[in-house]
Amino acid sequence: MELLEQAAIGLLAGLLGGLLGVGGSIVIIPGLILYLDQTGGGYSGSDQHLIQAAAMICNVFVAAPSVFAHLRADAVMGSVVRALIPAALVGIVSGVAVSNSSSFARQNGAYLAMILSGFLLYVVAYNTVRLFTQTDLEKEFDPEKKLPAWRVVAVGFPMGLMAGLLGIGGGALAVPIQQLVLRLPLRRAIANSAVTIVVVSCIGAVHKNVTLPTHGIAVSASLQLAAMLIPTAMIGSYLGGRLTHRLSRRALRVIFVLFMTTMAYLTFSRAWNAAASAAERQLSGGGHCAVAIVDQRMLVLPNVTFLGQLCSPHVNVRRCGNSQASSPATDFDESHADIVANDDFFVHFPR
Repeated sequence: MELLEQAAIGLLAGLLGGLLGVGGSIVIIPGLILYLDQTGGGYSGSDQHLIQAAAMICNVFVAAPSVFAHLRADAVMGSVVRALIPAALVGIVSGVAVSNSSSFARQNGAYLAMILSGFLLYVVAYNTVRLFTQTDLEKEFDPEKKLPAWRVVAVGFPMGLMAGLLGIGGGALAVPIQQLVLRLPLRRAIANSAVTIVVVSCIGAVHKNVTLPTHGIAVSASLQLAAMLIPTAMIGSYLGGRLTHRLSRRALRVIFVLFMTTMAYLTFSRAWNAAASAAERQLSGGGHCAVAIVDQRMLVLPNVTFLGQLCSPHVNVRRCGNSQASSPATDFDESHADIVANDDFFVHFPR
């Protein structure tokens, strides 16, 4: 059942990602938050960095198949993409650096999910307004017109910044901004976005995953999670890319609005609960504690912060020399632990 649920998340992410020109992670991230919320351990802010790192890997594979469909439809604008990619690269590296700062570290990762939900609501508002406007960008569009480079940079940098900060592909921002700033039709904006995501997300995914250990998370955990999502996401992306050029412009926008509204609600509600739970633990004395018996002495380790990875929080204290150790946790599994050590004992945080 677990594999089926993850496969379904990947398929839906790919389908809507290819259809709407987004990386797919704006489905994957809320989907995994919702999935974790239903598990025994629940969703916590510390899970957010793992989820974002895996989603950024998936973005590459979700966007890639749809690019072929956009190229066949001759919808990609080379002059725009050549300026969009460098600006987005600078943005995504900056965004990942901000997401790794102390403001969003560990349990504070829930605030990244809240920012994501607010961003989605902005996109919903913009596209709802466009549903009732009469401007037809397709009719006024001139494919031979050269666009100023500064305008393209004004699209690419914020696209990359939000992608790095929130773990998204950036298309959810790049598509409407291309329409607003560059005056490009929806299908052209989606195609340009998909090509840019493939290139930029590669760099962003490497950067985010390399820095995962600073949050107490192994890179292998992110790779394993991404591997479960990618196969069905690629299938969905290819189908979505083909549908982009067959559905009406109004239908695409309606799907976009409904999709974003749902994702915003699911993301915010789970993140709010996670942040509230973390705050409650701090007010009640903070965290959990482990008790170790070392050389006939009892040592209490208060305010332990658990660095969970798709599991309920536990802490294990390992035997060391002639010492005996105990904790309010499950049996120790050394293969799934990080080690924090001093001269007397080791404390293991299961992944």
